[in-house]
Amino acid sequence: MKVIAINGSPRKEGNTFHALTMAGNELIANGIDFEILHVGHKLIHGCTACGKCAVNKDEECSIKVDDINKWIKELKPADGIIIGSPVYYSGIAGTMKCFLDRVFYVSGSNGNLFRHKVGASVVALRRTGGSSTFDCLNHYLSISEMVIATANYWNVIHGRTVGEVTLDMEGSQTMRVLGRNMAWLLKMKEASKDLVEEPAAEQKVATNFIR
Repeated sequence: MKVIAINGSPRKEGNTFHALTMAGNELIANGIDFEILHVGHKLIHGCTACGKCAVNKDEECSIKVDDINKWIKELKPADGIIIGSPVYYSGIAGTMKCFLDRVFYVSGSNGNLFRHKVGASVVALRRTGGSSTFDCLNHYLSISEMVIATANYWNVIHGRTVGEVTLDMEGSQTMRVLGRNMAWLLKMKEASKDLVEEPAAEQKVATNFIR
């Protein structure tokens, strides 16, 4: 089994990286492969709402100027996905938001590529805005019918300078518990795959409020 974590910080080894690594170390200790994919420093175009991914059904975004399609191919076979972001103005960092909008829209438009994968969100920040950012990250997981791993607190860790999150004892514990709980969910899924039938997917019903 393998988990891929998305580092949405522009800093390759900043506090988001350290938070993801804490969770990842627990996964590794439980025999699960773990990899961090750094995207926060890349030039990633925002979604243009062209809808081509839903028409073409080729599991690709029509925008070819960045590495989104390569990343989609890497994420598709993973058993679990962790999405991590620093906090910018009480929200997801801009580059990470562009990444998530496009990757998850392509997934949803192509039969929900991430359905029933184990997912988790992680937030690193200096002071406030952690809960709102954590909530926004979880929107991507829940709409994709992912199985969301939890910890003993919201997955938010505090620190200002690089590596300072390691001094947040409660936050560090949260990341460790998250990693162990995620490993447990992955192992339960693997052990029960031949015992419990997976619920059938339903065709999405889309409505609006304009009559």
